[in-house]
Amino acid sequence: MPSPNSVFTEMVTTTLRNHPSEVADNVSKHNALYRRLRDRNKIKKLSGGYEIVRPLDYAENATYQRYSGYDTLNVSASDVLSAAKFDWVQAAVHVTASGRELRMNNGKEQIIDLASSRTRNAMRTAANNMSLDLYSDGSLANQMGGLANIIQNAGTGTVGGINSSTYTFWQNKFLEITGTNTWTKSTIKGFMNTIWLTLVRGTDKPDLVVSTHDFFSAYWESLQDLQRYASADDATAGFQSLKYVTADVIFDSNTNFATTGEKMYFLNTDYLEMVVHRDANWTTLDEKMSINQDGVVIPIIWQGQLTCSNRALQGVMIDAS
Repeated sequence: MPSPNSVFTEMVTTTLRNHPSEVADNVSKHNALYRRLRDRNKIKKLSGGYEIVRPLDYAENATYQRYSGYDTLNVSASDVLSAAKFDWVQAAVHVTASGRELRMNNGKEQIIDLASSRTRNAMRTAANNMSLDLYSDGSLANQMGGLANIIQNAGTGTVGGINSSTYTFWQNKFLEITGTNTWTKSTIKGFMNTIWLTLVRGTDKPDLVVSTHDFFSAYWESLQDLQRYASADDATAGFQSLKYVTADVIFDSNTNFATTGEKMYFLNTDYLEMVVHRDANWTTLDEKMSINQDGVVIPIIWQGQLTCSNRALQGVMIDAS
């Protein structure tokens, strides 16, 4: 006997398969960090692997020496490379329809409207939750280890399988402003200068500062007496953007996820990368039909992780009081 959901099979699945790139694009438009990684080609697709491995250049070559004439040269081996390992995490949204809904939407136009409406809802849902995950500490079940995991308030923690209390080269920089709400628009730039200088190594420096509400407001007010600097690219994407030294400063309410303290992340995105599986990059799977229900579900899946190859050049300014 033919499936009562044959229309769903023929029409909705085809409609959904046109949308995966739109889901990913909607995520990037919804989140300043994701968009920066996308624009800098820092979203890497892998075809597999038990873990995501990121090589680390963690020490200088110890054989450098100054010599004269026939001095003996140092040819000892130097242990300079290691690796951080990150686990894959997964996420999914599902577009569903019951047989009743499908039979009620029995025209070509209606069924496409149904599919499109539910796909747009799936895109919004994916964008909202990915935004939370990108800034999270990864403490929820199967959650991505976001910025709060990679860039911790005390600079320490185990990230990528490396305990930074033991291996101090793997600690991120941090600055906690002393006192309770002691910062103002007159002092905020001084605090920003302090942490900025700890993150500059030659030509390496932060390129993106992502801030919560009050820190951003204070910095914005500190510029209004002089001149307001804005990044046209970020402004057109819907993000309120200023400039600090050579970095864009962007307000994103998602940065306050799971905390009541103010934060300002100083990011060097050369060393941050979103890794996704090429077969699960908001990919629409084949429809699944229930054996005991009159309905169909189509999963849209994602698999990946936010990775870092240099924590020492990432920083956070906090007012945890």
